[in-house]
Amino acid sequence: MNEKSFNIQEELKKLPALPGVYLMHDEQDHVIYVGKAIKLRNRVRQYFQSTSKGPKIDQMVRHIRRFEYIVTGSELEALALECNLIKEYHPKYNTMLMDDKSYPYIKVTVQEAFPRVFMTRQLKKDKNRYFGPYTDVTAARDALDLIMKLYKIRHCKRILPKDIGKERPCLQYHIKQCDAPCQGWISQEEYGAHVDQVLRFLSGHYEDIQKEIRQQMEDAAEKLEYEKAAGYKNILDHIDSIAQTQRVISGRDEDRDILAAAKNEKDAVVQIFFIRGGRLIGRDHHYLQVGQEADTAGILADFIKQFYGGTPYIPPMLLVGEPVQDQETIEAWLTEKRGHKVTFTVPQKGEKARLVKLAADNARMILEKDAQRLAREKARTSGALEEIRQLLGLEYLSRVEAYDISNISGFASVGSMVVFEDGKPKNSDYRKFSIKGVKGADDYASLEEVLRRRLTHGMRRLEEEGHDSGFSVMPDLIMMDGGKGQVNVALKVIDELGLSIPVSGMVKDDRHRTRGLYFGGALIPIKTESEGFKLITRIQDEAHRFAITYHRSLRGKAQVHSVLDDIPQIGPGRRKALMSYYSSLDAVKNASEEELKSIPSMNAASAREVYRFFHSEQSQKGD
Repeated sequence: MNEKSFNIQEELKKLPALPGVYLMHDEQDHVIYVGKAIKLRNRVRQYFQSTSKGPKIDQMVRHIRRFEYIVTGSELEALALECNLIKEYHPKYNTMLMDDKSYPYIKVTVQEAFPRVFMTRQLKKDKNRYFGPYTDVTAARDALDLIMKLYKIRHCKRILPKDIGKERPCLQYHIKQCDAPCQGWISQEEYGAHVDQVLRFLSGHYEDIQKEIRQQMEDAAEKLEYEKAAGYKNILDHIDSIAQTQRVISGRDEDRDILAAAKNEKDAVVQIFFIRGGRLIGRDHHYLQVGQEADTAGILADFIKQFYGGTPYIPPMLLVGEPVQDQETIEAWLTEKRGHKVTFTVPQKGEKARLVKLAADNARMILEKDAQRLAREKARTSGALEEIRQLLGLEYLSRVEAYDISNISGFASVGSMVVFEDGKPKNSDYRKFSIKGVKGADDYASLEEVLRRRLTHGMRRLEEEGHDSGFSVMPDLIMMDGGKGQVNVALKVIDELGLSIPVSGMVKDDRHRTRGLYFGGALIPIKTESEGFKLITRIQDEAHRFAITYHRSLRGKAQVHSVLDDIPQIGPGRRKALMSYYSSLDAVKNASEEELKSIPSMNAASAREVYRFFHSEQSQKGD
């Protein structure tokens, strides 16, 4: 249903009193907010009542042109669907995580006869043992290195004991970091004893290990084996370092996450402490964009849904400083995801309460410390984009696509499409185009081909999928690397396809520096010191860089196609010689047969073929 045929007041009357998820759309039909409700009728109607709901929500409501909803069987199903849709659409007015961190774990494949140890970011329900998360990747790698030195556990993918003796031992054996169970040189029982020691080490039980290493160090020193003793000393220091970073919180083997939030008018920070096996093994913080009306209970709820919706491990208990919004529903959702009970606890005293307070203090300090950095980051991204929006007089601007063509005098033409969303590059949506229907150095025709292919493909995807996601998302603004000519090419394609997308040209001066935007038939100057100007320059440079990189990769792989490919009896070697000898395709065309014959690797017959090809082609064009 389009905006013109959608009557909000009439559609509000049709809302069911059932649980579900609702999606708010703006004038460009972008999803700008996703929410869940126990009763859709009551919740959605609240947005359109006259009372103020805070600056951020009030602003959102002014942009709503239509809404849609999905009925679910329960509030729990609605919460799960809400999380998935927020992750898919990244709605502008939802409280959103500003980073997308994932943490490594160390996996011990205890289900195998000869277990392996390696680092992974995926936790599977496979009855193996996982340790982490490691907020410091270097620390995880250091722990793995130490395990290999101490216990010589394999991390290859050979299937043992089935593959014993089938291949030679790998490098790890030769550098004395594996006992080569693949050769049968260590029994399963002895290997299993080493694995048990690894499990104790990763569980934080360092005392026995330290005692054993210290004894080996002293024995080596007594035997005057000082080099070996120094090696043990290094290992002992390494274990001491790891032990000191993991503070003991509880005498029991508890897994807990501790969360606390701090906020100002526009931003929030959530601090999280990871407790595994009763030890504090790591901590990290995450930034969120929030509205002035948001409270910490709601911020924690939004963070938990987004963070634990993507994290591979959920502990049985989350410690928080206050009850979380929708706590019972979120607990049930996390329990379902984990497969075992998950509860929230608000500790009132003792070490746990002190840790929650410490997390809250850390969140406040980080927010205060990084306030200026965040302000600068916003100014150069979303703030800069807002400058461009106002400069061009657009109602909405989030997704910008920029295009560039790269060729070497017609020997090859390739196109690039780069995407910026909210002022930041979205690398996953970048696209490369090998020009297929244009011969020679015709940038306008090449741009037309690239735009037609991109927009046609996007329209087809949108029609097939029924909603805008991935490549089917149309740009809010197309920026061309050039002025009037390039803009007119884009407008021609857009008009022929029946689309309505604004197009701006990024105009450069004689010194190849950006000097303004061509838009609406006029050159719009822009202050060079403004963040908007700097963003335009970054977009233009990125489009050019991406095109050049693709062009070079094709040239390097000898995949470039040009007019020279069509000359009979001229192979890759002679084509390369022509490209190396002449600076442009026109120079090849204008060369005499004698000049062509003088090029290394060219003989009289090949020179005659090249000369005839271009001159017969020119005479045909003249006819």
